[in-house]
Amino acid sequence: MVTKQFTGSPDEADLRRADSLAREIFSDVANKWALLIIEALGDRTLRFGEVRSEIEGISHKMLTQNLRMLERYGLVERMVHPVVPPRVEYTLTEPGQALRVTIDGLCDWTHRYLGHIEASRHRFDA
Repeated sequence: MVTKQFTGSPDEADLRRADSLAREIFSDVANKWALLIIEALGDRTLRFGEVRSEIEGISHKMLTQNLRMLERYGLVERMVHPVVPPRVEYTLTEPGQALRVTIDGLCDWTHRYLGHIEASRHRFDA
């Protein structure tokens, strides 16, 4: 599917439309790896290997793909230092920090209702 170019104001965006840019952003940013990368970066600047060591189970490929996507959306800034060997660092931009507040809320909600959800899943699966 091709996403249409958005030319109106953000208030006029219909988030329910299949070709909505907002839906594309939600789909990309709301994946488990992107959320974990944003949470791992937090207020820090980290190198690729440091981000990877913060997120158990993420592959080199998935980390690379998600960092590129987050950079494309302007949520992560990639800084390349002109040294040998090259040093690349990642940090959240202002919009990335704003999204992190939402992710922190989601993490808090998960911790708060984890027991409830686990019990509900157990009852449902029985």
